[in-house]
This record gives sequence, C-alpha cells and structure tokens, in this order.
Amino acid sequence: MTPSLPDSRTTVPVVTIPELVSPAGMKKSAEAFSKYDAEEDISEKMPQLGQLMAANFRNGCCSEKMVKKRLPILQWLPSYERQFFVEDLVAGLTVGLTVIPQGIAYAVVAGLEPQYGLYSAFMGCFVYALFGSCKDVTIGPTAIMSLMVQVHVANLGPAFAILSAFLVGCVVLGLGLLNLGFLVQFISMPVTAGFTSAAAITIASGQVKSLLGLPGQSNEFLDSWENVFHNIHLTRLWDTVLGVATIVILLAMMQLKNLTGRWKAAGKYLSLSRNALVVIGGTVLAYLLSMGGETPFLLTGNVTSGLPSFQPPPFSTVVNNQTYSFSEMVSELGSSVIALPLIAILESIAIAKAFSKGKTIDATQEMIALGICNILGSFVSSMPVTGSFTRSAVNNNSGVRTPAGGITTGLVVLLALGLLASTFYYIPKAVLAAVIIAAMFFMVEFHAAAEIWRTKKIDIIPFLATLISCLLLGLEYGMLVGIGVNMCFVLYLTSRPKIHHRIQRVHNSDLLIVTPDQSLVYSSAEYLKYHVIKLSAKSGHHVQLVVLDGSTVSYIDSTVAKILASIVEDLRLQDRSVVFWNWQRSVQNTACRLDQELFVPLFHRGETLDVLVKQLDNRIEA
Repeated sequence: MTPSLPDSRTTVPVVTIPELVSPAGMKKSAEAFSKYDAEEDISEKMPQLGQLMAANFRNGCCSEKMVKKRLPILQWLPSYERQFFVEDLVAGLTVGLTVIPQGIAYAVVAGLEPQYGLYSAFMGCFVYALFGSCKDVTIGPTAIMSLMVQVHVANLGPAFAILSAFLVGCVVLGLGLLNLGFLVQFISMPVTAGFTSAAAITIASGQVKSLLGLPGQSNEFLDSWENVFHNIHLTRLWDTVLGVATIVILLAMMQLKNLTGRWKAAGKYLSLSRNALVVIGGTVLAYLLSMGGETPFLLTGNVTSGLPSFQPPPFSTVVNNQTYSFSEMVSELGSSVIALPLIAILESIAIAKAFSKGKTIDATQEMIALGICNILGSFVSSMPVTGSFTRSAVNNNSGVRTPAGGITTGLVVLLALGLLASTFYYIPKAVLAAVIIAAMFFMVEFHAAAEIWRTKKIDIIPFLATLISCLLLGLEYGMLVGIGVNMCFVLYLTSRPKIHHRIQRVHNSDLLIVTPDQSLVYSSAEYLKYHVIKLSAKSGHHVQLVVLDGSTVSYIDSTVAKILASIVEDLRLQDRSVVFWNWQRSVQNTACRLDQELFVPLFHRGETLDVLVKQLDNRIEA
C-alpha cells in the first residue's frame, strides 16, 4: 500500500507556499497529513524466498510440462515421422564429414594430439539430441574454445583440457539451473564482434606456420608472427603450395552453392562437403607420394586409434615429475574457469537464436544441455565444447528435421575413431591449416564493424578496445577489457541523466520545473542535486516554487532518497519550497520510509500544474 496523497478531489488542510518553506510549516503540514499515513502501509517487505522456492518446486519442477520442457526429446519424438529419418541421416552424415577434419584441426590449435579433437566431437551430439531445443545446433570443438584452452594445455598436457571441460560443464549447468543466463547480456554486440574477430585473426595467425611448413608451437597473435618472421627462411615450398592451393579450392567450392539449374543440388552438397573433400584429397596425395618414397609435406602423424575409455576427469595429474592437486589445477586454469563458460554460453545461445526461425529459444534449457554435454564429455577425454556456427549452418543447409541428426554425426565420428584412425597419419598439416584459415576469413566481422559505425559511432570504441586487447593481451583478458570499457559507458549514462528544466508561469506564479529523464541511482544522486541547486540559484528571486517532475523516474535507491531530502533543506535556505510532482508510488514509498514527516506533504500526483498552483494560490489567499 502507498501513502494517500492530496489531489484535486481530496479536501486537505491549507498548505501555502510560504508555509512549505518554514520548519514550523513543515511540521504543521506533516501533522495535517498524518491521518493519511496512518491509513496506508508504506513498509517494504522482504520476499519469502523459502516459500517461493517451495511453491515453484511443487508447481513447476515435478509437473509433466516441466519434465517435457527439460527433456525436449519427449516433445519431438512422439511426432517423429518416417520421412524425417532420411533427411536427418543425410544431414548427420554431412556434418560428420565436416566435424572430422575440423576436430583434428582444432585439437592441433589447442595443442593436443589429433585424436582429442574427435574425442570432443561425439558425446555432445548424443547428449544434445536428448536435451537440446534447437534442431540445427551441433555441439563440439570450436576454434575459439580450442584457442582459449591452448594457453593452459600447451605446456601442461591434456589433463588440464579435460578438467576444463568438466568445470565448464559444472559452471554452465549451475548458471542454467539458477536462471542466470542474463549475465551473458552484459556482453554487448560490439564486444562480441571484437572478440570473435580477434579470435579469428589469432587462430589464423597461429596456422600460418603450418601453412608454410615452419617450426614453432605458439598460437598467440604476436608470438605467431614473431615466429613466422624469425623462421621465414625455413619455408617449405611444397607445403606452401599445397596450403595456398587448398585455400583457393575451398573458397572456390564455397561458390558452388550458388549454381542454378540441374547442377544446383550437386553444387550444394559439394559446397557443404568441401572440408572433407580437400582433406581426403590431400591425404590421398600424401599417401600416393609416400608409396613412391616421396614425403614433400609435413604430416599429422600417428593418431591413436580406438574409442576413449569412459572414466572420471582427472582431478590431479603429474606433469614433468610435478604433482598437481585439484586446487592447483584450478589455480593454473585461472580466469578461464569463468571466461570459458561465458564464451561457451554466448556462442551456443547466439547460434540457437540464429537458426530459430522465429521460434523462441529457451536459454535456460540451452545452458542445461550445454552443461551436461561438457560434463559427460569430460568422461571421454573431451576438451571444452560449445555450439559450432559452421557445422550448425551445414546441418541447417542439409535439411535436418530434428536433433536426431546429431546421433548420426556422433556415430560417424565413433566409426572414424575405430576404423579410420590409421589413415589420419597421412593428412598434411598444411591442408588442416588451410581448412582453419579459410573458415576464419568469414569469422572476422568487418560487416559488424561497418554496422556499428553506421548505427552508433561511439560503440566502435568497445569494439576496437576488445579487438586490440584480445590480440595483445589474450582472449580472456581482452574480453574483460571490452566488457569493462562497455560498462564504463553504461555507468556514465546512469550517473549523468539528462535534466530538462523550464520556468513556467502559472496563475501569476513562476515555477522552476526540473525533470530528470531516467530512474535515479546512487551514482546520479549528487549530479541531480548539483543541477537542481544551480538551476534554482540562477532562476531569480521571483521563482519561489521548484517542481521536481518524476514522471520518468521508476526507481530510486536510499542514496537518492537522502539526496532528495538534502535538496529540500538546501532550497529552504534559498527561501524556496519544493513539490515532488507525479512521482510513482513505489518511488514515493522509498522516500517516505526515509522521512515521512518531510516527504509526505511534498508529493503531489494526479493534478495538472494549473490545478496544483491554483490550489496553492487559493490557500495563500485564504
């Protein structure tokens, strides 16, 4: 309940402008309004969290509707049609042929042996078929996640990558269960575009050495190019020729999807399968040359065959005769324990929204699915995974009808691990580098930068801050810098509300009307006071009443309430009175809880200025 305030339909004791200025008058006014206060409840009640959670649990968690919501397979499986099977099968096979070369390549990016890329590529497919809500999304290794893992894995071994997957899954699942997906909303589009572009540039830079056949292991932007320039004299001719030719072929095959006529279907599937085709072609070429005693290319080498064992992720490990406990491993992973889950959520939900085609996306369910994918993936030696835009696009273009397409993809990867691992030995490193570099061309968001500049030029600052910081400091710290810069913009806007003012003559009285344009929080309190006092001092002695128009203010905090009280006192020292006009009831209650005697007589709501001033003028005459 809120305090009953005077309006044009309520008969109240006379309160004149001069009386409002004096302490005696304030006391008299408060006494006059006390009968209204007694009838109203302005107290603030804390929510009963225990009762609320119990009610939600009874009404939601155990209901049939909630079970189907949390297990989407129960929604689409009963209506699954026979013709869907062929379409899901074709889409799953196509995605499987894409994820195999990509998985091997991303394992190399992460500093892991090639088989770990395939270990990461199948569990997410199976789990997402049960828990995923978007038919197009495919979960697996991605370039950005691989690069962020590489920083910790390069010198410490695969145990840290597997533990990262488990921790990422726990954090993402926890955030999903707590409905904290809104945290991703603090990462704005300019920051996301800057991060994605920087990641693409960094990943491509790290693959230049393999494209040219150079030695070196660094995947950081500056270190990668330093390594290239330092070893440029060691460039291998045939690796370079094969790598550059592969990039040209990949870019040309992308255009086949634009064919028309009778070649349209063939062009579409050739374009979708381009990564698999160039890897197969490069592997066959390297194998035939090796049979003739020629080894002109650097090869991937031995890939451990067979399926990974199902076992808990490593909670301790030994590296170079040094034993790392669980806490020490987490300490080594550092900020990535937070950064990786946020990036995983951001990628996966963004992809789901991109392919939702007008349907609403349950972000909570997507987070739950992604968390379970990572947790169970860590039991089969997977590194952190998330939604892949490239493979999701392939899935969509292949005509997938349900998440069941992911089951076929997972089976293809398992077959490759069990039967084809020995053939991966002959995959040229230059071909894998070319596959990654060609994919990165389209991850650098030049179009996003142009849109940002065209839409709101100042937003280019967080974009550039994120891009440059990610390139120079690393992806994790660059993301934090970008978010920080963006938040500074938000904090500045909240601390500097626009304050409109005018002097209006109403019924032979001059009024200074001051209107802030947004809700008020502690950071804007002193700014508001400074401008109100300054405007009042400049308005001249003929202005005796200051009207604070709160029609656009929906929230204030305790700091603002205290500052409003000090504004009243300071204006009284200038022999001016104050009226708080058209403030929302919740805002009035906040101020009245601070000081009822001061604020209750000053709030007016429902009247026009003409009516308000006429009432005051009539009371002065009385």
